[in-house]
Amino acid sequence: MRRIVIGTRGSELALWQANHVRSALIAAHDGLEVDLKVIRTTGDRILDKALHQMLDKGLFTKEIESALLAGEVDLAVHSLKDLPTELPEGLGLAAVPPREDPADLLIAKAPATLDDLPRSAAVLTGSLRRTAQVLHRRPDIQVRPVRGNIATRLRKLEESDAEAIVLARAGLVRLGLLDRPATRLAPGEFLPACGQGALGIEIRQDDGDLARLLEAVNDPTTRAAVTAERTFLAYLGGGCQVPFGAYVRPADDGASFEATGMVASLDGRRLLRRSVSVPADQDPETIGRALADVLRQAGCMQILDQIAASWPGDAQEPHS
Repeated sequence: MRRIVIGTRGSELALWQANHVRSALIAAHDGLEVDLKVIRTTGDRILDKALHQMLDKGLFTKEIESALLAGEVDLAVHSLKDLPTELPEGLGLAAVPPREDPADLLIAKAPATLDDLPRSAAVLTGSLRRTAQVLHRRPDIQVRPVRGNIATRLRKLEESDAEAIVLARAGLVRLGLLDRPATRLAPGEFLPACGQGALGIEIRQDDGDLARLLEAVNDPTTRAAVTAERTFLAYLGGGCQVPFGAYVRPADDGASFEATGMVASLDGRRLLRRSVSVPADQDPETIGRALADVLRQAGCMQILDQIAASWPGDAQEPHS
């Protein structure tokens, strides 16, 4: 049995995710040796800029992918929402484990829903998608940027005069930090990032042996849903410079996938949300394109063109 090296970022959450995949592989394959190699990425080094201000398409993945292509690591474990929809030549997405809850959470100092927050309350988030949706519901809210790992962002909330912060529920669940009052923002209404809550396992496309080993940790339903979300994102040319959101899930009867997508202006004043139901026997790309098409028909390209015009140069080429 071969020895496998996983490339990962060094944050507490990234290490949890890498060790989660490591444990699953070892449990599935007797005698398999799996080690971790921590790689620092551009997104880890630059903490004084908002994510949408940095134009690099692989803020949290590029250095890890370079190590993968160089043979320094055998696979990479990513938060799937950080992984660009277009992968470098020679690399492929080999597996997607079962998804954690994709919802966002509103964590307030005094327990409150988004609608209950005081007028003109300050809310922390580093995401244009979250900002637009918060402002669409509460245009009086003062949204302030925040960066850092989960613990850092929670600490910044406590040390500031802000009333609340919006974070992905999955990270808090994985790190055991759901020890404070929080309001779950239903993902069908407050749209998550494409792939939020899911992990993506990336390998070299020519490593067929490893691809077969990874079949044991792949969840076909999760993979179909997030592939549809990523296709939606790619088809509209979206990324972190644009308030995009999508949520795809199997219907209760299992006969179809229910898909909801959102495109918003940066200030949240205009927000388009549409849903489609697509038979479960359709390929995920068809689901993603169908969702993108209904938003195109609703006029989302006007919003996207206005946002693109506001960004200089290649900022008009957003990433996922």
